[in-house]
Amino acid sequence: MGDDPDPGRESERGQASVELIGAIPALLIALLIAAQLVVAGHALWSAALAARAGARASVVGRDPARAARRALPGVLRKGARIGEDGGVSVRVAVPRLLPGLPEVRVGSKSSLGPGDG
Repeated sequence: MGDDPDPGRESERGQASVELIGAIPALLIALLIAAQLVVAGHALWSAALAARAGARASVVGRDPARAARRALPGVLRKGARIGEDGGVSVRVAVPRLLPGLPEVRVGSKSSLGPGDG
């Protein structure tokens, strides 16, 4: 009476656990890829904001490179490359979530004329 009504189910009892253990690495990799894409997007957004800040500084007669660098988040400032040819360009290295990933740089360029502010 205490017997399992479906004797074929005994062989399937541990199957869900084994499948979950097999799927965890794939889920972690997908999560890391998504997080790295978010970090890259943030770096690109920050570079665009910094280029705009530099362009504004240039229009009002201030140092555009200094303004652009100050507009960047601290983690992106160290390796930032800022140029001032025909506008202000900002290139930053995307922070890597895993040390083995190659360095990827993203950037943006902005220029303003009088009254564009």
